Amino acid sequence: MGIFWDLIQQSEIEEQCEKADDLEEKVNSLEKELYETKKLLRKTLLILENHLGKDIDGDGKLG
Repeated sequence: MGIFWDLIQQSEIEEQCEKADDLEEKVNSLEKELYETKKLLRKTLLILENHLGKDIDGDGKLG
């Protein structure tokens, strides 16, 4: 019975490792998406401030 228990435990360990890898990939993907979103937001803010001639983000300067 001990060998079956070992096989079950090994299987569960492998499942947890796969889940951890999937989670790490998801986190990396979300971090990249957040970076790209912030980059686009900065560009949009720059264009909007220049177009309106107003300091929208409160940093004390236009663009």
